[in-house]
This record gives sequence, C-alpha cells and structure tokens, in this order.
Amino acid sequence: MVNKKKPTRVVCAVIQRGDRFLCMQRTRSRYSYISERWEFPGGKVKRGECDHDALLREIREEMQWDIYIGRKLAEFDYEYPDFTTHLVAYLCRCDDKDDFKLLDHLNYQWLTRDELDQLEWTAADRELLKDL
Repeated sequence: MVNKKKPTRVVCAVIQRGDRFLCMQRTRSRYSYISERWEFPGGKVKRGECDHDALLREIREEMQWDIYIGRKLAEFDYEYPDFTTHLVAYLCRCDDKDDFKLLDHLNYQWLTRDELDQLEWTAADRELLKDL
C-alpha cells in the first residue's frame, strides 16, 4: 500500500549525557511495527510551530522535563505501511539528573553508541542511528 498523504513532520531529541544516549520505549500502539519499540523522544510539529518549540513542548508533555536543543543531526522521510513521517532529529543535552517522568513511555535506558543496536527500534529511529 502506497501512502499518498503528505508526510507528518516529527521532531526528536537525541539526548546525550557523556557517552550515553537516552532511549525511550514506546507504549502499545495500533500499529504493531512501532508498538513497544524503542525511539528517541519527541513528536509531531503542530501547524505554525517551529521545530525548536515543538521539541520543547513534546518533551515537557511526555516527560515533564526541560532539555537544551543543539544542532540538527538528520532530516529524512520514512514511509511506514500506514503513514509517512518527515523526521528531524536534534542533538540535545540535559542536566545530570533523571528527574523526568514516564508519562508517554514504558521504559528508558541510557546506552552507549555501541549498545544501541541491542534494542528493537522503530524503523525510522533505526535509520537515524546511522547518523550518530
């Protein structure tokens, strides 16, 4: 099935602390190919919203946490069977405490670059790993 709809713009935070990256496990979804898979946190950009504001909003909504947004790491379209995303990833920093809440995720891990491949990632986020 080919998706003819315009891709949904999604921003994500590749949050780095030292040599580790924050990995978040998604909740269950109606789409089995993203359900309970791992991702970098973020979400959809609303109409009229810039990437920076959207990413800060999404992290606050999903985690009640403030991050520092840095440079853009990658930007690409990814076509899933039922929808297409235009993913824009930013390298981000945080403070030294895990004082966020898991409001929209099942679990989290801080992993080194070499450890990231051990997780079952969403397909788009797996593509993003190539840019780290």
